[in-house]
Amino acid sequence: MQQNWGIHVNPKSGFLWWFAALSIAAVALPRTAEARFQPTPCKNPYTDQQEIQIGRKAMAQVYQQQPILPDSDPVSRYVQALGNKLVHYAPGYPWPYQFHVVNSADINAFALPGGSIFVNLGTVQAATDEAQLAGVMAHEISHVVQRHSTCNQARQQMPSILAGIGGALAGVLLPGAAGALAQQGISSVAGLTFLRMSRDDEKQADLMGTDILYDAGYDPRALPQFFETIQAKYGSGGAQLLSDHPNPGNRIGYVMDEIRSLPPKTDEVKDSPQFESMHAVAMKMHADTAAEIKAGDWKRRQPPLPAEVAAAVGGTETASATGGAPSGVSGGSAGGAPAAQQMGALDPNLNWRPSSSLTSFSHSLYTVRYPQNWVLAGNAQSSVTIAPPGGSGTDANGQPQTAYGVILDRYQGQGTLQQQTDSLVQAIEQSNQGMSAVTDVSSLTVNHRQAASIEFLSSSPLGTASRPVPERDWLVTVQRPDGSISYLIFIAPERNFNALRPTFKRILSTFSVR
Repeated sequence: MQQNWGIHVNPKSGFLWWFAALSIAAVALPRTAEARFQPTPCKNPYTDQQEIQIGRKAMAQVYQQQPILPDSDPVSRYVQALGNKLVHYAPGYPWPYQFHVVNSADINAFALPGGSIFVNLGTVQAATDEAQLAGVMAHEISHVVQRHSTCNQARQQMPSILAGIGGALAGVLLPGAAGALAQQGISSVAGLTFLRMSRDDEKQADLMGTDILYDAGYDPRALPQFFETIQAKYGSGGAQLLSDHPNPGNRIGYVMDEIRSLPPKTDEVKDSPQFESMHAVAMKMHADTAAEIKAGDWKRRQPPLPAEVAAAVGGTETASATGGAPSGVSGGSAGGAPAAQQMGALDPNLNWRPSSSLTSFSHSLYTVRYPQNWVLAGNAQSSVTIAPPGGSGTDANGQPQTAYGVILDRYQGQGTLQQQTDSLVQAIEQSNQGMSAVTDVSSLTVNHRQAASIEFLSSSPLGTASRPVPERDWLVTVQRPDGSISYLIFIAPERNFNALRPTFKRILSTFSVR
């Protein structure tokens, strides 16, 4: 990824930019909570401080993967001032909001847990007035208010699925399957898969964002107008305010219905001199293309992490939602299982052959037995990976990858076992580049529980771009008493899978849900 820091600011305009930022901030009123749309809160097990900590760690990963403009940049200062005005009208918990600009040409924006919001320079350039840009930012603030990211993490437990198979993530994180950030590689950041939003999340953010925009004094019709801008650029198939956020359908229609329900105003703001000045400068800036970002030249010019983020990254891992030790970190074990191990790098010459003796592991959701010479990473409250020593680990960027072993976790979808399995299969295929199913979904039973099975082919992390190693992945889903499903994903290079299949079946035969 290449970033040209060609800001092209006239030296005489520095005071104008400082004045512009002050002008926006000065009109901000004391915090109110006027947003009218109030969705039902999800059952979020994370505390406020845990959510903030998660967001700071995620921000550190974004800084590693994306070209962020310095906070001192004129466009960054303008976006910060506009965001600080809008958050005065955000209901709920007063998150420590921060606003940053990504030097990317794509029309996009995203919000991290705890209040960090990133707006692409391409979005700033595409907006035709301040109200449109404010609408995008109000939408993202609404995701923070409603805690959509951590609600998704708690509800679906997707990160371990999408970060665990072969280390080959693509197209699920910030902008989704067809999104530009996925092409740039940010989707491979482990632990951020919970940023993918559902259609309900998008509708909720649209409606609350409309209310925030209205309460801040802007013309709320600017939000559907910006949707039309996106549709004009990307076509009807991409008419969504962020490609990581799926189009809820009839977006303009229901937003206009919400606007009609609001008391009419005669003094709604569309634009400002500050936006006009800032926009003129932004249009002269070079916003990096996806190819330039992928090339990575911008990394040597990247500004340092904010101090509080650097401190969070340097500290200990955030505890899991249920209060246990985080997944993959050394800690106590349950049921006589060996202590969880911190994964290192994959060992291409590992001895993957399992011992005949089994050891037991007792999770809060299930019990299972596995070869005594294999290593368990995780704990009784988290997702778990069981692999031969060196069979699961992290790559040079710290991203998890598994070449041999089994991943165990829970998935909370909707509908029957078959419907939830279909949803899970779709998510796996979309989020793992080059991965495809090679069998149909078949039915079976696992310890008297209804279950389903399907196998995939993908690329093993043991291979390279020039010499790929085919991998086989076997997904088994098991119905749980609460209607959710537990799943196991058995993983091995294709050349070794049949030799390991008896061991995988033996592990599966011992799996029992609680």
